[in-house]
Amino acid sequence: METLRDILDAAARGVFPPADGGTTVVPQHSARDAGVLCFTAHSVVFTDEDPRWVRETLAALDCDALAATMNPLFLAAFMERTGRACETVDALLVGPPLPGEPALALKEIEDAEHPRVRYARRRRDDVRVWSVDGGMLAMGRGVGGRLEVSVEVDPVDAVDADARRRGLGRALVTAARQIAGEPLWAQIAPGNARSMRAFQAAGYVPVGSEALLLAR
Repeated sequence: METLRDILDAAARGVFPPADGGTTVVPQHSARDAGVLCFTAHSVVFTDEDPRWVRETLAALDCDALAATMNPLFLAAFMERTGRACETVDALLVGPPLPGEPALALKEIEDAEHPRVRYARRRRDDVRVWSVDGGMLAMGRGVGGRLEVSVEVDPVDAVDADARRRGLGRALVTAARQIAGEPLWAQIAPGNARSMRAFQAAGYVPVGSEALLLAR
């Protein structure tokens, strides 16, 4: 049976589910993560709930079938059914690994109690976090066991006011591709235009959208 990881690995290679308007239901990769992935004209619901419930709930919605899995009514029913919470619907991007060494002077944070490390470990496994003057880079295993990246750039009034204009965000996510050694995934709120531009400028490409449901 095709797994969530199979689907993600194929998407990282540019091979997507058929654009047939259908919905694929697969088991969760872990107890932590359930949710919905939307590719072009095809959705993937990853859950340990009864697939029949998923299909019946989607069929009962009065909306475009292509939009049903991201419809607020379905997501609300999904959360109520599972007792989970969903913060937002993210754009999903992926970047292939890059050769070479990062240009930034990254320093890995070894302190397991560091606030950024603790936060990352609530959402990912095998977390590693690096700091650099003006920002931080975190990587870890998330949805389906894929390798995920997130970055933070300090507010401009807290460090050198030119940090953002120097393209620190872009440099951080480029460095992440050099460290990763495998496809690297990013979940970004669509309204975060600055972050979207930084990731795309660093070679990450949009592949779909994602609603991640986390245990409360």
